[in-house]
Amino acid sequence: MLHDLSGKTILVTGASKGIGAATARAMIDAGATVIAHYGGDRAGAEDALGDARPGQAHLIQADFSDMAEVERFWAEAFAIAGRIDVLVNNAGIMRQSGGIADPAEEWDRVWQEAMAVNVHAPARLMRLAVRSWLDAGAPGSIIGIGSWVTTRGSSNPGAIAYAASKAAIAAATKTVARNHAADGILAYVIAPGVVRTRMSEESAARTGGEAAVTATLPMGEWVPPEEIADLAVYLAHGRARHLTGSTIDINGAAYIR
Repeated sequence: MLHDLSGKTILVTGASKGIGAATARAMIDAGATVIAHYGGDRAGAEDALGDARPGQAHLIQADFSDMAEVERFWAEAFAIAGRIDVLVNNAGIMRQSGGIADPAEEWDRVWQEAMAVNVHAPARLMRLAVRSWLDAGAPGSIIGIGSWVTTRGSSNPGAIAYAASKAAIAAATKTVARNHAADGILAYVIAPGVVRTRMSEESAARTGGEAAVTATLPMGEWVPPEEIADLAVYLAHGRARHLTGSTIDINGAAYIR
């Protein structure tokens, strides 16, 4: 196996579908112990962990709009494994309303939800993870699943809160990288383009349809979630130390910086 993660415990949030499900599967295939978070879709998370050996995977439910739930989730995960080696901050939401043209009440609701789930929850998990690594004097890694909207904005007007929230958590992740590199703590942001997920399909429906979105892509295809999962496995290994702090674009040349 190219990247053997045997002996590592990986915490993957939002493991029910899309990038999170693919990442949980890839981590299991690489031999890691996986603790997978889900919000409401337990069946999807169970499917993602279907190939795990007995005792290799664990499921924990939590509502990431509630910080008490986030704290409880971390405590349960830590109690299961005794340590977390890698935190994959993947869970996130993108509502299809809440743009400038929508009513103020909808704007406020969507922004509050986006900031809670996409910023406060992953930031809280980063804080807990980093503190655990500092207390133990042990290395650890954070892999944030971001988006290209953090630097280019979104073509979906309803996704303005999503874009802002992804930019905020990306900056927080980079701040961890800068301040804790000497402690052996690594932090990366993976910034996908258009990925074959339900979230992207819903967004495409509001921006001209799937065919119109695909026509803008140099490869003429959406990024498979498995490619992002494979990159996450590589980063989880811990050998890409000098990539810490990096934002890694994966968009098929659709956005080149």
